[in-house]
Amino acid sequence: MVKLTVMYNLPPDADHEEFIRWRTTQHQAENMAIPGIIKSDFYVVKEAWQREGLPYQYMTEAYFPDMETFRNSFFDREYQAKLAESLKLIVDPLFLISEEVLSESGVG
Repeated sequence: MVKLTVMYNLPPDADHEEFIRWRTTQHQAENMAIPGIIKSDFYVVKEAWQREGLPYQYMTEAYFPDMETFRNSFFDREYQAKLAESLKLIVDPLFLISEEVLSESGVG
């Protein structure tokens, strides 16, 4: 499995509640329409361990079955055009692309 993790902030003058409404409705639907996507999660960062202040306010994770599917979807010209528009709403984005080596789940 491949995971795209995006950590980011909003500009100082942004309306956080409006952003969260957009991110959890319209943008979430857009994320889930990406070909091959398995799951997309959105988080508000609450704390940072052993660090003063929060380096990022928000985090999105998107899961794909394999690297080929991810690359075909993420680097698609049409998707990149949509992404460019979304990036205008945020600042300091960090995009991490990781490939799963091990996955375990704990009991309940």
